[in-house]
Amino acid sequence: MPRWLTLDAASATPPFEQLKQAVLAAANSGTAAVGTRLPPVRTLATHLGIAANTVARAYRELEQSGVVETRGRAGTLIAAGGDDARRRVADAAEALAAVVHSAGLPEADAVAIVRAALRRA
Repeated sequence: MPRWLTLDAASATPPFEQLKQAVLAAANSGTAAVGTRLPPVRTLATHLGIAANTVARAYRELEQSGVVETRGRAGTLIAAGGDDARRRVADAAEALAAVVHSAGLPEADAVAIVRAALRRA
């Protein structure tokens, strides 16, 4: 469970709003990169000790604002939102992940290759 997904029980801010703000802050800061999968609604609700409907409401509102997107069985992911550069990078990362997977290359090797390419650019 990501450490940034926490609630302050003493806060006057409702839990769904605290959750929305935590996800938004993590997305904006890069703590949760584009494509980061959020925990399933029930799992997060149990972890936080709140109702599943509370988490579902936060996710729904985040989706309506373009911060996250839900992809059925793939879950809820941090979206690129309105940032075109992030969207292009996220799309390229998806394509790279498919190539890495089909080639059977270990993740660590793929990351090293990307780091080397970023240093050369």
